[in-house]
Amino acid sequence: MLACSTVEGNSSPPDYDLADRIALTRPSQVKALGHPLRNTILGLLHERAATVTELAAALERPKSTVAHHVKVLAEAGLVQVVRTRRVRAIDERFWGRTARMFYVAVEQSPEGEDMPRDFNDFEVAARESAAAYRDGKLWGFIRHARISEAQASEFWERMAELVTEFDRLPRSGETMYGFAVGVYPTDHPTLPGSD
Repeated sequence: MLACSTVEGNSSPPDYDLADRIALTRPSQVKALGHPLRNTILGLLHERAATVTELAAALERPKSTVAHHVKVLAEAGLVQVVRTRRVRAIDERFWGRTARMFYVAVEQSPEGEDMPRDFNDFEVAARESAAAYRDGKLWGFIRHARISEAQASEFWERMAELVTEFDRLPRSGETMYGFAVGVYPTDHPTLPGSD
């Protein structure tokens, strides 16, 4: 599952209409998410709509590079033009996400092609959180519980609701915080039944 720059004000981000969730059903959609720069672009667009020029400035990358990655995301249906503005006889396009959350819906695409694995959110979170850990500012828990697959799915839905709540918090302050959640099977040992 997938879940992906500060704007002042108290409105719920972003500043344009979008779906809550979209299922990724084509390999090209999942592959589009496989590049870290494209994930960062999607993260920035979670705050508000932005032009390629604004994205390039935030990312400190050339406009041509950012424009290429925005095009890949647009072709995959992950971003779209949400408004335009006329600037000196040129229409400036503001890009926005098509959904708050994207998730991989099937193991195999309708065309019969295997879906690539999406990126490992926990690998990204571990990398991002290293400095916070060193500074004593990392808050986290890990727990293990022997539960059924149905219970795990139900718990995942509850976590997705919490992610949505986090996504909609009013933007303020100077620090960008990360929020990682997940549920996954492990080979953690279990006690035998208590007969």
